[in-house]
Amino acid sequence: MQAKATAKFVRYTPRKVNQVLTLIRNKKVDKAFEVLSFLPKSAAPLVSKVLKSATANSGKLKDFSGLKVKEAWAGNGPILKRMRPGPQGRGMPVKKRTSHLTIVVTDAGVVEKRKKKIAKTASAGKEMQAR
Repeated sequence: MQAKATAKFVRYTPRKVNQVLTLIRNKKVDKAFEVLSFLPKSAAPLVSKVLKSATANSGKLKDFSGLKVKEAWAGNGPILKRMRPGPQGRGMPVKKRTSHLTIVVTDAGVVEKRKKKIAKTASAGKEMQAR
């Protein structure tokens, strides 16, 4: 099962948000929360909030041990155009960028890997008994 959470029109640039998202992509949710709690980036609390929302949408907010971050991306939002004073009375443009953040969590990949690991250890145990 997949669950998705989005945050739109956020006042962080997509480039800065993507730096945080690359650290949590394809990780287990509990490991992703751990990484975000110690990350000294300004967008880390925002990503943590959206990740928490995605886990709540999956219905596993209390125990998210079987969840994995499947996809995470930040796209461009509208650009706020402002003016700053420049030399000799001129106006200099400033672009204040916004982003749309999306995180998708799933429980499919984690369970299959766990079953494979259990099957692998069971077959290794049988080989040891055969010797």
